[in-house]
Amino acid sequence: MPQTKNRAVMTKVPNARVGNWLFTFSFIVAFLVVFGGFVRLTRSGLSITEWNPISGSVPPIGQQAWQEEFAKYQETPEFKQINSNMTLEEYKFIFYMEWIHRFIARFAGLVYAIPVFYFLFRKTIPWKEFGIYFAMGSLFIAQAFAGWIMVASGLVDRPSVSHFNLTIHLLLALTLFGLALWTAFGHKFGFPATGKKAKWSLPSKLAMASFVILIIQITYGGFTAGLKAGHVSDTWPLMFGKLIPPNLFSSFINIFETPQTIVFIHRWFAWLGIIAVPYVFWVVKKQNYPREIQTGLMWLVGIVALQITLGVLTILSYVNIVIALVHQANAIVLFGLAIYFIHRFRALDSIN
Repeated sequence: MPQTKNRAVMTKVPNARVGNWLFTFSFIVAFLVVFGGFVRLTRSGLSITEWNPISGSVPPIGQQAWQEEFAKYQETPEFKQINSNMTLEEYKFIFYMEWIHRFIARFAGLVYAIPVFYFLFRKTIPWKEFGIYFAMGSLFIAQAFAGWIMVASGLVDRPSVSHFNLTIHLLLALTLFGLALWTAFGHKFGFPATGKKAKWSLPSKLAMASFVILIIQITYGGFTAGLKAGHVSDTWPLMFGKLIPPNLFSSFINIFETPQTIVFIHRWFAWLGIIAVPYVFWVVKKQNYPREIQTGLMWLVGIVALQITLGVLTILSYVNIVIALVHQANAIVLFGLAIYFIHRFRALDSIN
């Protein structure tokens, strides 16, 4: 029977302060992703037409500065095709939403950079273990660049960003979130010996399979958001009066480009999760895993059911902003829990 009280021989020493820092950083990254969803839903993301990491940290000051910023926005496809009647005061709202989004990103960068250099200087983090923290910093920079490339894709000849660029930006942020969370769990529960190749137990394999399902679902959520495919139909389970509308898969490219096909996949692929997660719980219960693991998986089943319910409500409400944001936030909770369970199962694998 797996036991959590035993530990594998550790090559790294857990540190509570480093772990708390990483949990804090993970939370800020998660909040940044959710606020990014709010920016998207309020069509604020294209309001700032330049990327100035230093000078852009201060919003326009004075009427002339605001007029100049508004004039830049008035040259964009979004203003010309969608917001041509927008006033300066209305523009200030969407500007501040995007500015706050970028401010939080700058703040997250400081929350990463200052502690990591402090811990390195104090040798709390040995240089030989810096690789994982360097990867976090690189991911942070990469998702920042991806964010600007995403915004730039909507400033030339289309009034919206590329759904591919949006999804890449999202997945990079979630990778950063997951890596920080995984390392934080290591500092909380311990790091197993890196040289020990533990066999993957059935729960570990199932947890990883469920995680892959979640990643695919989140990817299609990104596609759905980028193409505004959630507005295609406000009925469920039917779309356009049919359970399976015609011509959804008439071309291979439809699964990457066509809003109707993408939202259809996003609607129904989620149900794999409601099958996979209870099966993981059943296996864990049958193999008599520790009570806290079983209880956690029971909660996870409920959260998966909640996520599907929120998805249906998002459809029926024609993408109500509050419901859509709770749906997105709950997806991040699921992502974090998936990281947790894979970490715990692999830790148990290493001691059995």
